[in-house]
Amino acid sequence: MALVGSRRRTDFLWIALAVLGLMFLLPLSRTEGSVDPVGVAFALAAGFCWALYIIFGQKAGRAHGPAASAWGMLIAASFTVPIGLALTGRGILSPAVLPMGFAVAVLSSAFPYTLEMIALRQLATKTFGTLMSLEPAIAALAGLVFLSERLTATQWFAIGAVMTASMGTVRDNHGVV
Repeated sequence: MALVGSRRRTDFLWIALAVLGLMFLLPLSRTEGSVDPVGVAFALAAGFCWALYIIFGQKAGRAHGPAASAWGMLIAASFTVPIGLALTGRGILSPAVLPMGFAVAVLSSAFPYTLEMIALRQLATKTFGTLMSLEPAIAALAGLVFLSERLTATQWFAIGAVMTASMGTVRDNHGVV
């Protein structure tokens, strides 16, 4: 997303730094055998859909605010609940399962998407997309704190490069970090 709105040389510097970080994170040279083209196609499709989410999410957020995520959750549930019922039967509706399912739905989808709709109303598409690139760093820290996972120095360097690129892009576009 940052590349779409780039106009200045410093924009390309931050993009290059983010790409450098990704090169250190991705196992490009350490793959055993060939890279699965279907997997690559799915990854590219996911990135394309993520870009569309940011663009259309911003429009929906500006037009409908947090209600956009409520409608999105309702539409998503109308597709996924019947599949869940078909695969698990009525057990999915048991009093023991429903509270946990509700908690997962609120904490993993409804609440984060509502916050994103609010943010998308107020931030430029490029800024939002760049800030979302901080999620892997937050995930790495959560893995460290909650799961005792350890990253190598190279992996921390790579995450730092991506975060620095994100902060640099935001600073260049808004004057603050």
